[in-house]
Amino acid sequence: MNNAKAPFTFIDLFAGIGGLRRGFDEIGGRCVFTCEINRYSQETYRANFPVDHEIAADITTVKEADIPPHDLLLAGFPCQPFSLAGVSKKNSLGRAHGFSDETQGTLFFDIVRILRHHKPRAFLLENVKNLLSHDRKNTIRVILNALDELGYEVDKRVIDARSWVPQHRERIFIAGFRKDHGAAFSFDDVHIPPGPNPTLSSVLHPEDGSEAPDGRYTTEPDGKVHERYTLTDGLWDYLQRYAEKHRAAGNGFGFGLAGPDNVARTLSARYHKDGSEILIAQPGRNPRRLTPRECARLMGFERRGSNQPWKIPVSDTQAYRQFGNAVAAPVSSAIAEAMAPWLSHAEDLKSVRKRRA
Repeated sequence: MNNAKAPFTFIDLFAGIGGLRRGFDEIGGRCVFTCEINRYSQETYRANFPVDHEIAADITTVKEADIPPHDLLLAGFPCQPFSLAGVSKKNSLGRAHGFSDETQGTLFFDIVRILRHHKPRAFLLENVKNLLSHDRKNTIRVILNALDELGYEVDKRVIDARSWVPQHRERIFIAGFRKDHGAAFSFDDVHIPPGPNPTLSSVLHPEDGSEAPDGRYTTEPDGKVHERYTLTDGLWDYLQRYAEKHRAAGNGFGFGLAGPDNVARTLSARYHKDGSEILIAQPGRNPRRLTPRECARLMGFERRGSNQPWKIPVSDTQAYRQFGNAVAAPVSSAIAEAMAPWLSHAEDLKSVRKRRA
C-alpha cells in the first residue's frame, strides 16, 4: 500500500512487538516510522509486519524533523517517574517550572516534542493503570495538561482486555484529536464484546491430537506440551512454600493455578522467571507454564487453529518478556475501529459528520 492510497499514516513509538499497530493496520493505516529500543522485539516486529523503513532504536536520539509527517501517533510509552520536586525553589529563583520542565528527562517528553513539531491529526497512548494514581495523581495531571496545551481534545479510559481474551489486563488508553479537526471521538464508542467472555480453553494446547504438533512447543504424535514447560519438583516446592509463608502472614502473594475453565491473572514480563502468576494445572503432575504460543493467543495476537500463526523467532525467555509487555491486540483493534471515522482526511471527515448528524 502506498501513501497516496492509505486513508491515513501513522508512527509507532515504543512499539514493542506491535500490539498497538495491529489494530491500525487492520483499518488500512500505513506505518511510516517505527521506534523500538529492544533488538529482540525488533526481530519479532519485523517477522510479523511489513516494514519498509529502518526501525529506530533510541527515541531520545531521533530528531523530530527526521520523522516523516504522519496523521496518527501511537505510543505505548514506558512510565518513568515525573519529578515535580524543586518547584517551590524554582519559583523563588524566577525559573520556569511549567509543562516543559516537568516532563523533561522523561520519555513522555519525546512524545510531546514530536506532537509539537508534526501536529498530527490524532494520537493514542497506552500505559499501565497505575499511571492514574502515580505520584499522587501528579503524573496524569502533567500528561493531560501537556496534551491540552498542544491543542488536543483528550479522552482517557481504563480498559480490561478480559472481554476479548481470558486474562485480566487493565490498561489506560489516552486518545486525542486536534481541536481544530472537529472530531467527536469518545471511548464510549469502543465496542466491548457482550460475552460470554472467553476462558483459557480457547488458548491452551488441546493435547488430544486435534492440534497438529509444531515440534517446538508441542511434541509428536498427539500435540502434547513439551515436558520442559512442566515445573521441576524443586521449583514447585519452592512456590508452594513461598505461598504458604505469605498466606500465614496474611498476605495475598502466591502462585496462580488455573485450568481450562478459568481466567488468567495478568501476564507480566517476569513470566520467564518462574511462571508463577499463571500456572496450568496438570492432573497427577506438577503444573506447567504457558508455552509462548499460548501466550500469543492469551494476548490476542493469534487464535487457536489460525492459518496465520504469530511468528515467534526469539527464545522462550525473550518471547515471555515481549508478550508480558505487549498491548492486547484485540483491544487495539476495537479502539482503532472507534477512531477510524475521524482518521480520514478532511474531505472524508465532512461526509462522516454529515452521516452522524
